[in-house]
Amino acid sequence: MATLTIRDLDDDLTAELRVRAANHGRSVEAEVREILHAALTRPAPGTGMGTRIRRRFAVSDDLSLEPPARTERARAAELPE
Repeated sequence: MATLTIRDLDDDLTAELRVRAANHGRSVEAEVREILHAALTRPAPGTGMGTRIRRRFAVSDDLSLEPPARTERARAAELPE
């Protein structure tokens, strides 16, 4: 195991670490280890939403849609004054 020394840590940050550690029932050192572990061992991000949508609809043979028939003429929007 390695030892890590962090110099010139901001006093406010140190106080926040103490509070966070106390809330989790850990020492400050254990809390920092947990924070580093969580930050550095995250699983690789999955595919994005656009990719998932494209894959979902790629299996369909034909997704062409007919626009609905217009029954009335388009008119300008009416905005409140």
